[in-house]
Amino acid sequence: MTTTYDPPRPWIRSYADGVPEDLDPVSGSLVDIVEASARDYPDATALQFFGRETSYRELKHAIDTAAAGLKALGVTAGDPVAIVLPNCPQHIVAFYAILRLGAIAIEHNPLYTPRELRKQFEDHGANVAIVWSKVVPSVQDFPADVAVATLISVDVTRAMPFSTRLALRLPVAKARASRQALHAPVSGAIAWERLERGTPLPQSHPRPATSDLAIIQYTSGTTGTPKGAALTHRNLLSNAAQSRAWVPSIVRGNGCVVYAVLPMFHAYGLTLCLTFAMSMGARLVLFPKFDPDMVLAVTKKHPATFLPLVPPIADRLLRAAQEQGVSLRGTDVAISGAMALPHELVVPFEAATGGYLVEGYGLSECSPVLMANPVADNRVPGTVGLPMPGTECRVVDPDDPTRDVPAGERGELIVRGPQVFSGYYGKPEETQKVMVDGWFRTGDIVTIDEAGFVRVVDRIKELIITGGFNVAPTEVEIALRQYPGVKDAAVVGVPSDHSGEEVVAAVVVEPGAEIDVEAMREFARSILTPYKVPRRIFLVDELPVSLIGKVLRRQVRESLLRLTTGS
Repeated sequence: MTTTYDPPRPWIRSYADGVPEDLDPVSGSLVDIVEASARDYPDATALQFFGRETSYRELKHAIDTAAAGLKALGVTAGDPVAIVLPNCPQHIVAFYAILRLGAIAIEHNPLYTPRELRKQFEDHGANVAIVWSKVVPSVQDFPADVAVATLISVDVTRAMPFSTRLALRLPVAKARASRQALHAPVSGAIAWERLERGTPLPQSHPRPATSDLAIIQYTSGTTGTPKGAALTHRNLLSNAAQSRAWVPSIVRGNGCVVYAVLPMFHAYGLTLCLTFAMSMGARLVLFPKFDPDMVLAVTKKHPATFLPLVPPIADRLLRAAQEQGVSLRGTDVAISGAMALPHELVVPFEAATGGYLVEGYGLSECSPVLMANPVADNRVPGTVGLPMPGTECRVVDPDDPTRDVPAGERGELIVRGPQVFSGYYGKPEETQKVMVDGWFRTGDIVTIDEAGFVRVVDRIKELIITGGFNVAPTEVEIALRQYPGVKDAAVVGVPSDHSGEEVVAAVVVEPGAEIDVEAMREFARSILTPYKVPRRIFLVDELPVSLIGKVLRRQVRESLLRLTTGS
């Protein structure tokens, strides 16, 4: 039974001028976002990639054509279709073409190891995948029971200007290295270019409903088992609308420029770069990876109106701009998420841009944006800000989430709102664990002050957040235990000035075994994507355990903190 309890919302009085308390319910689908911008701003630049520009009219045509191509390959409404791509124009087209058919887009990190990718494919069972050429061999090597029936290979260099593609073919070492980093020869897969030809899907073709499932966004659980957050068109449309409402100073179609320096396979980059930007009729500048020099080259001509980032990116960009003498003026709003934003970074960044740098907070299960500091002078450094319009929050007893704690006290944050997911894909039991009377349990311990500002003070979940990505300790521990001579391992996160937290491991060695720590890290790299590999590994005699034998990670973390800080 779902409660009708309506908690107080003290944060509303702290909203910036022009931000509404609530929003009207959304309608239609994500497909309408691009179509509305193509109708209103047909000749405006939608995408910019290494200098090559694509207008909204051209983008819509490309989406409709690719949708027809996918339909010809057998994709129908409700089918899961995997995307394994870096930031590139083909990523945008593939995403919206899948949705145009009423199918379900599933985002994957293209830097995952074959084992990590396979685990997610085993979970969702997609028979069609649109994959970066460099990753195609990994997908082709999946075992028969996970085999992808239709594999579409994408050469991202094909979206670059002709002059850039020509330069990549020069017989010099630097060009050769750049070409190899972006593309690999492929056989046994359908070329993406085949989908770019043909007749566009007719406008009369059925469209997805607002309540239909749009994407599956994977998030690490404390067990390391893949869990796909099932997000509907309503969830993602609502979050895009909430994001637009939060920055009333940025006017739709008025020369808005958004930099996609965050990966769009990540929930944060997906919403703020892929859906928010398209709904704004913005110029979305795509970067396959964050490179300060590439960003600054674009900044000279098209400064970012809206810049989603994480603190390490803000820090590196600021330093590079100062070293090269490039002005960051014109960057009106930068929003930082995924990790704590140091105040000592905010001050020089805002001085350099003349705009705001504010911290936000979200989870994949919430599309992901739940709250942000106001883009105004009353922002409060050290907090994650205020809940988005239409978002409700409560602070409850973690041991009894039906009971609210007294105002101002710490407790678990639970939320509900139009952006909050309906559950984990194919995992009703996991869904039940995180829902209580229609409220989603975030697993974060917070306080909310009298003005409504939320401060995260602890996490119930044992996830490590490094560089904006979630790392499940159990997954890393399983990998380390496979190394010869390892008896046990415990993995924790310790504070880092550069990435929020860094992954650190305590390893117990079998009696008589000798272990080369660097060799162990290399072994872990063969199983895990690089950001999950422990930055440091400490060999210890034993791990602290509870009376029932469970490793006490909090004690491990305290011990490792003393070793890493010397205190």
